[in-house]
Amino acid sequence: MDIDEIVLVGGSTHIPKIQQLLKDLFDGKEPNKGINPDEAEAYGAAVQGGILSGEGGKQTKVETIGKKRDKVIPRNTTIPARRHGIFTTTEDNQTIVDFMVFEGESSSTKDCHKLGQFQLTGIQCAPKGVPKLEVTFEIDANGKLNVRAVDKATKNSASIVIKTTKEGA
Repeated sequence: MDIDEIVLVGGSTHIPKIQQLLKDLFDGKEPNKGINPDEAEAYGAAVQGGILSGEGGKQTKVETIGKKRDKVIPRNTTIPARRHGIFTTTEDNQTIVDFMVFEGESSSTKDCHKLGQFQLTGIQCAPKGVPKLEVTFEIDANGKLNVRAVDKATKNSASIVIKTTKEGA
């Protein structure tokens, strides 16, 4: 068996006999004690309940021309998740692009929650629409969002890390 980690959740995981049986079953491998099994169970139930009710998980998006948004990670996407998109410049010879990252359901960013922003500089000097800017969004199992933009021509890059907050960011 290829088992990297044994993670126990729920109240019965406090029973020493359960822990010993699992340890014996997995050739002496100790269960991970780095998380609170009761909190993990409650958190998992809350997330699943939110998904089933349609309340859980907001869309992650990046602002585009005219304060509109381009949806990158749809609502209720299972995490960890990785998505990317290709964007470009809106003006001739534009060498800087500001990326603003939002969450929310509205098609207008003014009605969404801004998570953060960062700037990509040193973009290839070219007519508008020519530069190819690859933007990658990664959400890890802890809800941390990493957003990275790379100019495909110059290989210049910039990024931002957005950590989970109680408000859902």
